[in-house]
Amino acid sequence: MSTKTVLLYSDDPQVRDRMRLAIGEHPAPDLEVEFVEASTYGECVKLVDDYEIDLLVLDGEATPGGGLGVARQLKDEIDECPPCCVVIARSADRWLAAYARVDATLMHPLDPIETAKVIAPLLNDDYVVAA
Repeated sequence: MSTKTVLLYSDDPQVRDRMRLAIGEHPAPDLEVEFVEASTYGECVKLVDDYEIDLLVLDGEATPGGGLGVARQLKDEIDECPPCCVVIARSADRWLAAYARVDATLMHPLDPIETAKVIAPLLNDDYVVAA
């Protein structure tokens, strides 16, 4: 079984809790997840710099730094940025997600089955990060 580290970013601790519950500790039978959390952009960058993060799950509704902006900045600044999944509230924001070069989007409120279908492939060792 492979253990992967997922960074959850939101200014709202309840949103981070919902993300953690939707992803679960085993989003796939052969996959175990451990979580680290950030409530600010600065914390997010520090965790990406200090730890081996396998996936970023970012809240698109976070303030003052929304997940789409955080994703875009990390993709621009980090040579080997981990895959990014942004949780958005409006499907119309998918075009912004494409501009931010995120690897996947999920919709608030999170559905655990859909979340696992999106998250598990992003944690696969063979996944190629969007350029």
